[in-house]
Amino acid sequence: MRVCIMTDLEGVARVMNAPDWIYPTSRYYEDGKKLLTEEVNAAVDGFCAAGAEKVVVQDGHGHGAINGLLLDERAELQRGWGLHPYPFGVDQGFDCIAWVGQHPKAGTLYGHICHTGNFGVLDLSINGISVGEFGECGFCALEYGVIPIFGSGCLAFTKEAEALFPGIQTVAVKRGLMEEAGDACTEEQYEHWNAGAIHLSHPKACRLIRDGAYAALTRFREKPESFCRDFPAPPYTLVTKLRPGRDRPEIRVLTKKDPASVTALLNRPYEG
Repeated sequence: MRVCIMTDLEGVARVMNAPDWIYPTSRYYEDGKKLLTEEVNAAVDGFCAAGAEKVVVQDGHGHGAINGLLLDERAELQRGWGLHPYPFGVDQGFDCIAWVGQHPKAGTLYGHICHTGNFGVLDLSINGISVGEFGECGFCALEYGVIPIFGSGCLAFTKEAEALFPGIQTVAVKRGLMEEAGDACTEEQYEHWNAGAIHLSHPKACRLIRDGAYAALTRFREKPESFCRDFPAPPYTLVTKLRPGRDRPEIRVLTKKDPASVTALLNRPYEG
């Protein structure tokens, strides 16, 4: 079994907010990278115990967030892609894909550090289905026959994952406290909107992730049909709504289309 692990930083337990944790200039950035890498190591351990022969970790955070010195030696690390970012390496012959440290899509109730790509996105949809970074990557994976089997992050993210890909194994390592979507926020305001959360301890989060990864791959080996393989049929239309911001006084709507491929759609420039 070949497993791809897509990673992000905002869904990690004890990563508390955006300004202090997710940027290279943030005061706790290196601490956040260590927390993420150890959560990833827990997933690697679970997958290997369940029979994974190959594990490749994709560093998917914008500025990079895996500490390569701490990463489990059984995992390979990929940072950067070829000519186009999508499909984020899932076209390299994997059997299944997992997410560690994933955050919810923009506008998610009770999510933590919610956003889709950046804090300026109000909503993104593919063929009318509202998705975040997780959904975009998951649809690409399924286009290449790579099955989503596991995801960890905040509780709201796990609900998003289970709704989009029924059967996926999830682990919640924290739960957000904001009960409103923040649709009226500007880009600058939204960065601070979903900062409240209750976090598990780091050791407990790692134990749960390890157990969840083990259970997910074990089930995938024994009952692969229990995982979702469905994604939207072509043709494809992507609609992105942008919040007002410092350089954008009003909501802006962008679209793009592709007749046959989700991956090609995501790599296309916006129309107009």
